[in-house]
Amino acid sequence: MTDTTARGESRLLWPSLEKFYSSCFEIAYALMRVIMGYILFMHGWVKLGAGVGAVAGSMAKNGLEPATGFAYAAMFLETIGAVCLIVGLFTRFFAAALAIEMAVALLAVHLSKGFAAGQGGYEYVLLIGIVLFVIAIRGGGRYSVDRLIGKEL
Repeated sequence: MTDTTARGESRLLWPSLEKFYSSCFEIAYALMRVIMGYILFMHGWVKLGAGVGAVAGSMAKNGLEPATGFAYAAMFLETIGAVCLIVGLFTRFFAAALAIEMAVALLAVHLSKGFAAGQGGYEYVLLIGIVLFVIAIRGGGRYSVDRLIGKEL
């Protein structure tokens, strides 16, 4: 029995691919982190363009009070927090905060509309929230400012 099977792990059908997968993991993880930050930044940019009053109005309509506080928090997290995710600075903190924001959005806005994102459902915010949770657990990774400065939260 090999070490892999003794630990209950699966083996690759083509073991020669292991080196390829291993060499790509950190780049793929960084790409996921950057794209997640970009997606969130674009949502935040729309909120900045609409203004805090419009965002607060939407928050109040969905029962989130104090609406202005929620609006400022969402705008901050989806712009500054998203940029920090992109570069990998304070990665765990911002990923966790954004995951919590997605949980609030899921419960307060999307859950009652069902699963399908096309009908305003929760599938999209659930996916984003879970990816953010994984980033919060893993941290910035090899290609991050956190790694460069040698400190993480």
